[in-house]
Amino acid sequence: MNISELFIRRPIMTTLVMVGVLIFGLMSYRMLPVSDLPNVDFPTIQVSANLPGANPETMAASVATPLEAQFSSIAGLSSMNSTSSLGSSQVTLQFDLSRDIDGAAQDVQAAIAKATRQLPADMPSPPSYRKVNPADQPILYISLNSAVLPLSTVDKYAETQLAQRLSMVNGVAQVQVYGSQKYAVRVLLDPESLSAKGIGVDEVADAISKGNANIPTGTLYGQEQNYTIQANGQLNDAAAYRSLIVSYQGGAPVQLGEIAQVLDSVENDKVASWYFTKTEKRNKTSNSGVRAIVLAIQKQPGTNTVEVVEAIKKLLPKFREQIPAAVNMEILYDRSQAIRESVDDVQFTLLLTIGLVVLVIFLFLRNLRATIIPSLAVPLSLVATFGVMLLLGFSLDNLSLMALTLSVGFVVDDAVVMLENIVRHMEMGENRLEAALNGSREIGFTILSMTISLVAVFIPVLFMGGILGRLFREFAVTISVAILVSGIISLSLTPMLCSRFLLPPHHQQEDEGEPVRKGLKGKIQRFNRGLYNTSEKFFDVILGGYEWSLKRSLKYHRTTMFISGAIVVATVYLFMIVPKGFIPTADVGQITASTQAAEDISFDEMVKHQQAVAAIADRDPNIRAINSSVGAGGANSSSNTGRLFISLQPREERKLSADEIVQELRPKLSRIPGMKVFLQNPPAINIGGQQSKAQYQFSLQSPNIQELYQYAPTLEEKLRGLPDLQDVNSDLQIKNPQVQVDINRDQAASMGLTAEQIETALSNAYGTRQVSTIYASDSQYQVIMGVEPKYQGDPSALELLSIHSPTGQLVPLNAVASISKGVGPLTINHSGQLASVTISFNLKPGVSLGSVTEKIEQIARQTLPASITTGFQGSAQAFQSSLQGLGLLLLVAVLVIYIVLGILYENFIHPLTILSSLPSAGFGALLTLLLFQVDLNIYAFVGIILLIGIVKKNGIMMVDFAIEARQSGKTPYDAIYEACVVRFRPIMMTTMAALMGTLPIALGLGAGGDTRRPLGLAVVGGLLFSQFLTLYLTPVFYTYMESWQSFMKKRQWRKQPDSHAV
Repeated sequence: MNISELFIRRPIMTTLVMVGVLIFGLMSYRMLPVSDLPNVDFPTIQVSANLPGANPETMAASVATPLEAQFSSIAGLSSMNSTSSLGSSQVTLQFDLSRDIDGAAQDVQAAIAKATRQLPADMPSPPSYRKVNPADQPILYISLNSAVLPLSTVDKYAETQLAQRLSMVNGVAQVQVYGSQKYAVRVLLDPESLSAKGIGVDEVADAISKGNANIPTGTLYGQEQNYTIQANGQLNDAAAYRSLIVSYQGGAPVQLGEIAQVLDSVENDKVASWYFTKTEKRNKTSNSGVRAIVLAIQKQPGTNTVEVVEAIKKLLPKFREQIPAAVNMEILYDRSQAIRESVDDVQFTLLLTIGLVVLVIFLFLRNLRATIIPSLAVPLSLVATFGVMLLLGFSLDNLSLMALTLSVGFVVDDAVVMLENIVRHMEMGENRLEAALNGSREIGFTILSMTISLVAVFIPVLFMGGILGRLFREFAVTISVAILVSGIISLSLTPMLCSRFLLPPHHQQEDEGEPVRKGLKGKIQRFNRGLYNTSEKFFDVILGGYEWSLKRSLKYHRTTMFISGAIVVATVYLFMIVPKGFIPTADVGQITASTQAAEDISFDEMVKHQQAVAAIADRDPNIRAINSSVGAGGANSSSNTGRLFISLQPREERKLSADEIVQELRPKLSRIPGMKVFLQNPPAINIGGQQSKAQYQFSLQSPNIQELYQYAPTLEEKLRGLPDLQDVNSDLQIKNPQVQVDINRDQAASMGLTAEQIETALSNAYGTRQVSTIYASDSQYQVIMGVEPKYQGDPSALELLSIHSPTGQLVPLNAVASISKGVGPLTINHSGQLASVTISFNLKPGVSLGSVTEKIEQIARQTLPASITTGFQGSAQAFQSSLQGLGLLLLVAVLVIYIVLGILYENFIHPLTILSSLPSAGFGALLTLLLFQVDLNIYAFVGIILLIGIVKKNGIMMVDFAIEARQSGKTPYDAIYEACVVRFRPIMMTTMAALMGTLPIALGLGAGGDTRRPLGLAVVGGLLFSQFLTLYLTPVFYTYMESWQSFMKKRQWRKQPDSHAV
């Protein structure tokens, strides 16, 4: 049966089908979304709850714990972490990858409703939740600032105009506001004035609440006309509140302005954000940056990052027209630029690869027509793959484009093998049609075997679970589709074109006495003939050398097998010692920094420290812009922390990579007294919903919180001593200065006061409490009450606070309570409802993750008691899981190929012969990684899996020919010898094509090239080493297998008479 005969005899049908595929593929290419990585959704939900003024212990006990108890019963919950700090709790729920995020959100909402009755009644609002994807970073940062307008006004434009409008742009998931300065009226009480006038803080709160009213006032229904009643009970700004009467003293009214400062302020004055840029017009000597509001825009899963950013940028000129000219609006960071550069570079690498592969084909065939025919398989296969990618919902990203780049070296193989076999038949004297029919019939099964077995390599990847399965499934499907399409093209279009356009070999034309043309055509003809004859002589020399060495390897077969065994042992040894990593970092034009000061630092001092960090970073010529923020709120979990988002200059305008900039800045920023700075180049994909100051996390849990807090600092100190780690830190903060108010209940009761009244008074004075709300047409604004800053600097100021008892008596706080100093937690963390401490760390340059995980676990076992459980989180946890599964994945890939080959050949022995060259490929790949000091990371491992498919193709071409030779009566020695000699040219051609197809990736060309480089190095190194050994090991292994198979057949034949006799 000849599958290709139909296509050979119907050239018009074949041509039209291919043209249709080409048109559909090109249309699909234009419609494919563009992104940096495949869409990976981590079903994650963050629940936030606020109780202004509550300490971390109160938040953890009365807010986080009831919520966690309800969340723990939600189906599909894989991890639950919470952080409770001053006035806020945040619970992060991460679900199994198979869990539907919308269904999980409904369950979370129901759990919040159940927990509401267990939460404090004075919470200003019920807990809220939002769906997040830790794997998705903001695609655009926009900064708004003004040298004239107050920040509350800038914030109004940012939140009510820009953020709301941007959130409606197609493809935008959410818009986060950093450094929010939302307008609020702030009432700062003077405790001394209150005491002098005999007024308690509770009276002031009650007066403000009642003095600012916004109540439905009804309608007058007349016989002929209706009237809506409108009262002016609402106060809208600070000036209106100053004249509010709080009480009467001796018949005279006491206005709010007499006992407090009433200011037009902001909701949270302990949050701030600055904008540094090389292009901003500011005083360079101040190094203070510009106070700004920053919008961080995240896209929806599966949307085109570039298109979403372009849609937003088109709206920016309209926004500039709608906001005052005094408000400056600048783009701080544009993620689409890095994506464009990376995708463009990968596309360039793809074109370069195609050119190199075509060049290899031409050098081997020395014929332009013969080169064009198999080369057409490359664009057709790639374009057809675009169509399948669109149907499957894939995107043009680094992994899918890398799959297409790698497939260039594979898709041409089948066409080259088909062409070479047809050329061989033409050299035997057949015309084009006969050669196409006979050659395709002879080689069709070989191509089918090569294609199916190569696709089979990726079957285990398709069924791989977890984050790696989600990440590389698109890669595996893309390259599998390209290979399948190339197999179809090589069985249809290639033989059809050969039957119509392929010319006889040059030496036949010359032997037949074809006259040499004159002029330019004659010169080209002579050049072609000279090139052909010279290269043919060179190839004959190489082939002669191979024949001689092949005879020697077959003669000294025991030595050859010993070398094969040594390579197997060496491969296992190399696998054990090679450094193992996870997902390499990429230079996307940004780095981040987390800052941490002493737990007792004030907000003003924290601002000074943060400004010093930003000023030093701003001097670096590699940095384009910086967004610096401090304060509790947003991404920060405590008041002594800050963050810097650093946008780098375009790659062509700076000398250093992102990782090198991090290493250069680290010592400079570490010199700031009282400040710890943790820099990192953000990973390509964030794994885990837990925020930390470094890339990798090691978590400790215990039901005994005192024991946990005792041993965690000891472990942190030991890990800080490891030479392979840097930026070691933990989220344990338990030395925050506190003021302990011990209520004398008996004394309080004798004065008519309860503990609730005393704590309410403290909350009114120091809890930044919202006592009323201003309702406006565009938003709602808070009225916040507290005491003046000068009464907050020392614990002794609490003695000035007085409480108004129900009997009308003004009772000083020190009359019913004693005040003392102490320490307590600044944050409290839970993991799985247990108290937890997370130690974070980064790796020093050149250190692999695999080399430190075992050391950390060993130190933990030696340091911690058995009651404290430990485990890696986030990327480190995913690395451990992948390390356990990748070895099994490799074995499954080999097993699947063996099964496929066994089915195709209906033989148990021949698949083993074909797979005999795999150890040499693994040895070459691992040795190359060691020589270039590159980790065996996920990309390199995928390269090794690719090697399995590439190298076994050589074995298929040898064994398939040898089987046919054996059927014609030749001995195993003669059959495999002839197979090696006849198939030497196509083996060399396909191997060189695959090598050239991978070489640009191995060189790390273009943006993000360092990330892809391990895969290229593994393939190139494995190909170079295995190509040399396969040509000798496979023939020897074949003779051994044939001898063993003959021995088993003879043994079975001898047993047959005995069985008949019985």
